[in-house]
Amino acid sequence: MILIYKYLKKYWGYAVLAPVLMLIEVVCDLLQPNLLAKIVDQGIASGNISLIIQTGLTMIGVAIIGMIGGFGCTIAASIASQNAGTDIRYELFTKVQSFSFSTFDRFSSSSLLTRLTNDVVQVQNLIMMLLRIFVRAPLLCLGGIVMAVSLNAKLSLILVVIIPVVGITLYIIMKKGLPLFTKVQVKLDRVNQVVQENLSAMRVVKAFVREKKEKKRFHTANKDLRDMNVKAFKLMVITMPIMMLCVNLSVVAILWFGGIQVNAGSMQVGQIMAYINYMTQILIALMMITFLLLYYSRAQASANRINEVLETKIDIINISNPILAPIEKGSVQFDSVSFHYQQSPPILKDISFSVQEGETVGVIGGTGSGKTTLLQLIPRLYEVSGGSISIQNQNIKNYDLTTLRQSIGFVLQNTVLFSGTILENLKWGNQAASIQEVEEVCRIAQAHDFIQQFPQGYNTMLGQKGVNLSGGQKQRIAIARALLKKPVILLLDDSTSAVDTATEAKIQKNLKSYLRSTTTFIVAQRVNSIMNADKIIVLEEGRIASMGNHPSLMKESMLYQEIYRSQIQEGVTDEE
Repeated sequence: MILIYKYLKKYWGYAVLAPVLMLIEVVCDLLQPNLLAKIVDQGIASGNISLIIQTGLTMIGVAIIGMIGGFGCTIAASIASQNAGTDIRYELFTKVQSFSFSTFDRFSSSSLLTRLTNDVVQVQNLIMMLLRIFVRAPLLCLGGIVMAVSLNAKLSLILVVIIPVVGITLYIIMKKGLPLFTKVQVKLDRVNQVVQENLSAMRVVKAFVREKKEKKRFHTANKDLRDMNVKAFKLMVITMPIMMLCVNLSVVAILWFGGIQVNAGSMQVGQIMAYINYMTQILIALMMITFLLLYYSRAQASANRINEVLETKIDIINISNPILAPIEKGSVQFDSVSFHYQQSPPILKDISFSVQEGETVGVIGGTGSGKTTLLQLIPRLYEVSGGSISIQNQNIKNYDLTTLRQSIGFVLQNTVLFSGTILENLKWGNQAASIQEVEEVCRIAQAHDFIQQFPQGYNTMLGQKGVNLSGGQKQRIAIARALLKKPVILLLDDSTSAVDTATEAKIQKNLKSYLRSTTTFIVAQRVNSIMNADKIIVLEEGRIASMGNHPSLMKESMLYQEIYRSQIQEGVTDEE
């Protein structure tokens, strides 16, 4: 398996040491039945106490050496498998961080979460089994056959009968078990909190350019997971009742035919005992091989799912020699921009407009008209399908992705907060911000007063996704977080939908005075939210139906008038 080799070669020392130590354990296991036969046939039969003690001590010594070999193999295999799994999981997480929104549309969050957890565990366990069982089972099986035949070739005819029976039985079990293993999904005990948050909030991570910080946070959690797995991992032996039946039938056959040979004087009692041990070892080895093949099929499916993510092509990347200088002016131009999701009709069609630095642009339209998509194209969260977008007279593709996104503040439609304090969430916008700067933007976003009402104020702990805040409170914190970036361009995607109209009016008034040089795009469902914008874009079925300020649209755009009348009382409309 290429995936296993790729990540295991880094730990080749442990990968080689584990089979060598397992070989020692197998040799010791194969020696024990012969030593036991020697005690019974030569020591007990002749009453030679010295031989019994000497051989017994030898058996103890061999057992200790075998135990050291088996224990050492377990440790080496655990270190190799857990480190390889840690590296796979970290590279998967790093790759996911580089995905664009269009790539995320191909993979569901639950699927990515399973690949990062359960699928990686399956590959880890397979590595562990390959380094132990894949070495132990064949050696034990072949060694047991050689030792049994050398002990009594005539009695070994039992093997000719029992091994095919066992083989056919195991084949039937495997044939019926393989389809089940491909369907069964192991329930995940506890999903890593960092993984959950980042997969569900990846848009916020990318919008605030927090990939490096989050990769570091995940790397720490990932190492902790590895350390605990190495410490707590136990190799469990699974037995099958049908195999035990074969073992018992074999023992009965050996005792029956072996007893006849003992009576005839061609075999001794100790040899029968040794032969039974070898037969048991052979059958158990066959059972382990079958289990390994079953698990290999299951792990192969997980490995394929992991490779699918690792081999996914990143569609949004920097050009060679991108512009690294910070963006200073937020003038934006859309030139015949179109966009469509994978295998879907166009969402945006021939969008062209220009926005000057410091202007406020409102975007309104029906559901599915492309409002949110239009905003997401500006920081290259999606790539345009046609046309171009320019900022400061430069195609956005010419900018370094980090430079571009650091210059843009984005308040997403679905507000996402992370577990931690309110202050930690706010400082996503600017890690170096002072408490005075934090309080300033919170006052602008009308968040300061309700934050101060909490006993711990800005140090109040938030639950996952901010579950202990209302929708309006979360939106106001998200607006403050974006303002703290001091962005050149601010994108507000229906960011006050959960805020009452009075509070929204205060926020808009504060934004107008605070963001004098910032170009602001506001996607809204309510006309009130964009009435004072310098320019309003009305979208209909992915096209610009009309564009202008509020007074001009009330005169010239029937669609805008219809939206306005559906939301505003008729009396207010008459005044217009």
